[in-house]
Amino acid sequence: MTRPALDAFDRKLLAVVQRDASRTADALAEEVGLSPSAVLRRLKRLRDEGVILATTAVVDPAKTGKPNFFLAALEIERERPEHIARLRQWLAAEDGIQQVYYVTGTADFMLVVVAPDVGAYDALMSRLMADNPNVRRFTTNVALGVGKRSLFVPVDWED
Repeated sequence: MTRPALDAFDRKLLAVVQRDASRTADALAEEVGLSPSAVLRRLKRLRDEGVILATTAVVDPAKTGKPNFFLAALEIERERPEHIARLRQWLAAEDGIQQVYYVTGTADFMLVVVAPDVGAYDALMSRLMADNPNVRRFTTNVALGVGKRSLFVPVDWED
């Protein structure tokens, strides 16, 4: 798959909408130096090309019941493609699993998990182990505080 060509206007627009996607086309146009119609065309193209995957709201966890964040490291038995695909599908279907990374090192996957309490986290991980026999073990770190929570991707890197 070829990577879409991004010019300076695309990069500036991506940086701005990642910080606040609710801004109007007029406000975005003023910030990036294009007309509102040009901004809308570019945003449509960036969505069509898969550069912008979704537009979502970032919710303040403290105002929704103070959920707990858990960092889980999974070790798997066999790295066969069909087992990995099945596990990825299972992880993707779970709302409480916010992020999944396939990694190098002692763990095979790192997860960011949100749950209302330790009991709910334990139930989720028990289901994960029961439904995915290829998972050998997992270890957990509990986040005591959140210093930064973001999905921002810097777009001003040189090619």
